[in-house]
Amino acid sequence: MTERMIKMAVKLFVSDIDGTILVSGKKISARNISAIKKMADAGIIVTIATGRMYRAALPIAQELGVDVPIITYNGALIKSTDGKIIHAQSIPAALVIELTNFFEARGWYLQNYSGDNLFYPVRNEYTELYETAQKISGVETGWDGLREKTADVYKLLSISANAEETAARMAAVKAEFGARIDVTKSHPQFTEISCPGVSKASAIKILAQKFGVDRAEVMAIGDSDNDLPMLKAAGISVAMGNGTDEVKRACTYVTANCEDDGFAAAVEKYVLQ
Repeated sequence: MTERMIKMAVKLFVSDIDGTILVSGKKISARNISAIKKMADAGIIVTIATGRMYRAALPIAQELGVDVPIITYNGALIKSTDGKIIHAQSIPAALVIELTNFFEARGWYLQNYSGDNLFYPVRNEYTELYETAQKISGVETGWDGLREKTADVYKLLSISANAEETAARMAAVKAEFGARIDVTKSHPQFTEISCPGVSKASAIKILAQKFGVDRAEVMAIGDSDNDLPMLKAAGISVAMGNGTDEVKRACTYVTANCEDDGFAAAVEKYVLQ
């Protein structure tokens, strides 16, 4: 496929946030914002896809200056910037309680996002790390209080000390709950749990069907393992230079690092005329 054919084909452009359009601790660069606005002006549907909760992703979408659908909680909730729910798939209440008991019994930290609010049993260094990075505040409930938060839970998240501990934790959760859940990670320290079948890929398929876009007309860009399903689902995929080796192997192209505006470079090269 020639570069010009790629440019002509893209109708739906899906981007991860952290490590893709946003460097941790910084604002989105003017070049990245400009690239997104140019795509929107060209009639391309632009959406962002993230593991973040909706209220943590909304300020990012607003900063971009375009009215985009937001894929949040790794695909469990798709919601417009004006609050319209396009798709929602929450974890059953009884399963939320089972998972909470499982983590408490092992002394593992766990976060709950009931009703798009952040709850945790005890405030600690992991809480502070997460709240600072996401620019949100949560509520300490204790484990009994956490078990009461079962409504509209789109994702549960555990934070561990390092990548090795995360891998062990993910394996233990999979072994215990099997096909009743999906487990992924968007960060070396994050174990993220959602309903079976929930992913950024499933969200892309929902939006593509909604807007009448073929798979070949979808381009996705990302950097982390939780981006892999959507990158494989898209007709054209781009890995960030700072992406994991597995992400790079899975993609059609590799662009520059997030810190070097690799997102904008990819848009300029493969999408814009």
